[in-house]
Amino acid sequence: MEETLTSEDKKSCASCGAELKYKPGSHQLKCGYCGYEEYIEQTKSSFEELELQHYLKVVGENAYTETISLLHCKNCSANQHVEENYKSLSCVYCGEPLIKEDTNEEGWILPGAIVPFQLDARKAKGIFKKWVAKIWFAPNNLKRASLDLEGLHGLYLPYWTFDAQLYASYQGMRGDYYYVTETYRTKNGTRTRQVRKTRWSPASGDVNGFIDDILINASEKKRRDIPSKIAHWSLKELVVFNTKYLSGFVTEKYTISLKDGHHQSFQEAKEIAHNWIRQDIGGDTQRIQSTDIKLSEETFKHILLPVYISSYDYNGKEFHFYINGQTGEISGKRPYSFWKIFFLVLLIVVIIAVIAIFAQ
Repeated sequence: MEETLTSEDKKSCASCGAELKYKPGSHQLKCGYCGYEEYIEQTKSSFEELELQHYLKVVGENAYTETISLLHCKNCSANQHVEENYKSLSCVYCGEPLIKEDTNEEGWILPGAIVPFQLDARKAKGIFKKWVAKIWFAPNNLKRASLDLEGLHGLYLPYWTFDAQLYASYQGMRGDYYYVTETYRTKNGTRTRQVRKTRWSPASGDVNGFIDDILINASEKKRRDIPSKIAHWSLKELVVFNTKYLSGFVTEKYTISLKDGHHQSFQEAKEIAHNWIRQDIGGDTQRIQSTDIKLSEETFKHILLPVYISSYDYNGKEFHFYINGQTGEISGKRPYSFWKIFFLVLLIVVIIAVIAIFAQ
C-alpha cells in the first residue's frame, strides 16, 4: 500500500511540544530544548530481503511503496529530504540555500534497513577540527570553518545491497613456477643465475557459493562520490528502517535505478567469481580463459548509510570533506594556501643565503 510521509508523522516533545530529533548512538529521540527523550520502538522482525527478479519484472523497477518530499538544489541538482520542519537550510553538497517552495513529491522504493548515526555533530566536528589542524599549508579560513557546526551536515546516503547464489564454470590455465640455472658472461668471466619460468597446464571446473551484501552506491552524481577510505560501514549494525532515525538529518534519494544498480552488482559478482576461480585453479599464477556465471535466488535491499559532509570554497574551487557517521573515519580533498607555501620557500631561500654569506 502506498504511504506518504506527512508532518503528522513527525514526533513532538511530550514535555514542551518541540520537534524531537534522533539522538546518535542510541535508539532514542531527544528534545534539544528540554532534554526529554523518547525510545524508538524496535520491531522484532528482521528487515526484509526483496526478491529481485519479481520486483523488476512484475512490480517494476520504478514501483514504490512510499512518496517522499524532496528539496531540489538548483545549483548542483541534488535531491534531499528533510524529516523535520525548518526555517532555513542549505544544500549539503554545495551550500546553496534551499527554498521550501521548491519541494516536490516523488516515489521511492522504501528503505528496508538503516545504519543509524553513531556520532553526533559535535563529535564529528571534533574529528574534523583535529584533521584540519594536522594538515600542512591549510588556509586559515579552512581552520576557522572547522569550528563552525553549521557547516557540517549529517546525511543518509542511499545504497543498494544484493545477495545471490553464484555458480560459475570455467576454462583456464594453471601456472607453476620453476627455476633453471642460466649462465651469462660478464667482463670478469662467466656467472650463473636462477631464472624463474612458468609451467602451464590446463584447468577447468566450477565454483559456487553465496554472495552477501554487494554494496552499490545509489547516487550517480560525480560530486557525490564518497572516498573509498570512509565508505566502509558495518552492515551488522543495520536495523529495520524507521523514519524516526531520519529526524535531524538530511536524506538523499537514490538516482541510480534498481536495474542499473543490479547491473553494477553483477560486475562485482564477476570479480568475486574470478577470485574463487583463481583459488580453485591453484598454483602460483592463473589464466582465466572463459567463464559461465549464473546467479540465482537474487534478493536486494534499499538501505541508508550515515555520513557527515562539510563543503568549503577556496579560490573559486569547491572542496568536500567526509566523515563516516558510524566509524568516524575522515577523508577529503584539501586546498593549499599559496601564501603559506610562498613565505616558507622565501624563508628557506633567506636561510640558505645567510648560511652562504657566513660560510665565505
